[in-house]
Amino acid sequence: MTEVELRKQIERKELELNALLEITQSINNNVPEESLYKIFNFTLRSNLSIKKLALFVLDEIWNCKVNFGTQVNFLKHKLDDRFKLIKNVHRMEEFDECEFHEFDMVIPVSHKSDTLALVFVGGLQNQGHDREEGIKFIQALSNIIIVAIENKKLARKQLEQEAFRKELEIASDVQQFLFPERLPYTPRLKMEASYLPHDRVGGDYYDYIPINKNQFLLCVADVSGKGIPAALMMSNFQASLRTLLRQTPNLKEIVEALNFQVMENTKGEKFITFFGAIYDLSLKTMVYVNAGHNAPILMDKKNGIRLLEEGSTVLGAMNPLPFMNEGFVTDLDDFTLFAYTDGLTETVNEEGQEFGLQSLLDYFKDNQMKDIKTIHQDIIVSLDGFKGRNSYRDDITMLTCRVE
Repeated sequence: MTEVELRKQIERKELELNALLEITQSINNNVPEESLYKIFNFTLRSNLSIKKLALFVLDEIWNCKVNFGTQVNFLKHKLDDRFKLIKNVHRMEEFDECEFHEFDMVIPVSHKSDTLALVFVGGLQNQGHDREEGIKFIQALSNIIIVAIENKKLARKQLEQEAFRKELEIASDVQQFLFPERLPYTPRLKMEASYLPHDRVGGDYYDYIPINKNQFLLCVADVSGKGIPAALMMSNFQASLRTLLRQTPNLKEIVEALNFQVMENTKGEKFITFFGAIYDLSLKTMVYVNAGHNAPILMDKKNGIRLLEEGSTVLGAMNPLPFMNEGFVTDLDDFTLFAYTDGLTETVNEEGQEFGLQSLLDYFKDNQMKDIKTIHQDIIVSLDGFKGRNSYRDDITMLTCRVE
């Protein structure tokens, strides 16, 4: 090697080291991803005199991030499937004729066992030592930039996950405020509730609202959908119900107003199933409306077991409601009312069979006089055994009211 060639090689090494130092400093200064790609573009063009280049990076899908010198605009071009799994440097003549034959070679950029990027190069010195050194520099430069960008993506994802976790925490707190702080448990009136969320935040709601010394409202509802939107929607629903109940004791009017409210808020994209009942302790009467909800089970000594089905369709699907029937039960004393959401009866076992309403009815034929806390424990244990290794598919809410 002549002195001139040696000097040129030393100068090129200095340029490469300076380029890598500049890249490292830019990464440490937390420059945006787009700036890193621009530095990558400029460095390779100036240091190696590359004539053609396309850098494809794997995000969710493969995308071209840097492209210059080509006839085809690879920024708008899909990556050929044949290149996605390569692990080593390949010359393009090893592949069948395609638009990527504009380039001389393809250089993979890997981290651990994963290929993160592909560098397509044209015009790199084709002979011996210079070519090998050029490939090494491309690999080093590409690896530094791509790993830095991967770390940026990871940090961004962690921030998004943390923000989502906080949102979830807030929504979970909001949902907890939906439920009554305490339920009555007196010799005359006893209530028990169980709530088993499928996720951290669900779309079920139950309530007990005293109206006066003789009357109270109990209800169970289920919003279509899950997560934060469902919890916030149900929070709004609860606020509307409690406001309306202060204005009128007429359950039919309350349900019609709730339907309008849900329709306004969701524009028909979500709906709520709802069961609400007002019981009068002195008159021994119950007025109820079932708006598309699973029919609660009413058990009393005089009439046995019956389902409370009178009402209307789901709330929020159409306004006005197409029909409205108010259920009215008289001479109702010494009874148990069991209300629930569809997550209970739609729990599926390993054979694909649903738990179903009949399982509940069979249980209550023999156990309706049990303590209501025991009833809930029995049903939860029965459900858990029924589903086997399957997970629960939906939120499960149970609300039991007993008057003696």
